Amino acid sequence: MRKFAVLTDSTCDIPKDLEQKYGIDILPFIITVDGKSYVERQDFTNEEYYDLLTKCSGIPVTSQITMMRFEEKFEAYLADGVEEVLYVSINSAGSNTYNSAVMAARSFSESHPDCGMCIHIVDSHTYSMAYGYYVCEAARKLKNGADMKCVVEYLEDKFSSVEVLLSMYTLKYVKKSGRVSAAAAFAGELLGLRPIIEMIDGGTSTAAKVRGDVNVIPGLVRHALKRRRPDVDETYLVGGTDEQNIKMLAKLCKAEFGCAPAATFLIGAAVATNTGPNAVAIVYHGEKRR
Repeated sequence: MRKFAVLTDSTCDIPKDLEQKYGIDILPFIITVDGKSYVERQDFTNEEYYDLLTKCSGIPVTSQITMMRFEEKFEAYLADGVEEVLYVSINSAGSNTYNSAVMAARSFSESHPDCGMCIHIVDSHTYSMAYGYYVCEAARKLKNGADMKCVVEYLEDKFSSVEVLLSMYTLKYVKKSGRVSAAAAFAGELLGLRPIIEMIDGGTSTAAKVRGDVNVIPGLVRHALKRRRPDVDETYLVGGTDEQNIKMLAKLCKAEFGCAPAATFLIGAAVATNTGPNAVAIVYHGEKRR
């Protein structure tokens, strides 16, 4: 079996135990908060980052992963005898990281024309465990002897239908990040409105609004029932920034969907920067788009 490496970036939100179990290599983003830079997954836990968000005065800034960092990684793989590399990226519409990887792979190929190491790059078109879960599945398949071409096709198929539905209990952070206008956020806070946000193929839109915190989780499940296509894939995940909310959402989803989530997860720094430290989310499959 050819020696392979599975690489992704830290917006995948893959839990540490699964990262180690499947031998996944994760390039971390650098996040600057109030002038101080942190390495995601190394300098703070998810819970510590939520605390940072509540205390910071400015808007945290996430730096893209550069072409140079990818080139260094590819060189290290070559030196280690790796023959095939699979890199699954954060949504290319939301970060230039995907393009950095593509340019690095092209440069590597030109400088090592006869090395024989193949680099496969897949754009997830999404965020968080909506692609992290499938990176784990890809690594599992490769460990079990699957062909790399089949694994790439598997990922592209899953990303052609995966959707994320999320909401939050305050509009303070989406207002700061610019995801909603200041006027709309202010009006929403006054009226007690909470947005139900769809993330599909890299695009973000407000699909609905609910009034009051008590209706956030039921509102998410109600909208997911309209969008979810278990005939395409019944797999779904539940995530958030609070374990209690995650449990409540998972319980209601199980009752309405008729099966338990394949996994639950904590939302990482990149997504939490935009949603704030009080978000909940469902990942599921809708209609195939490609």
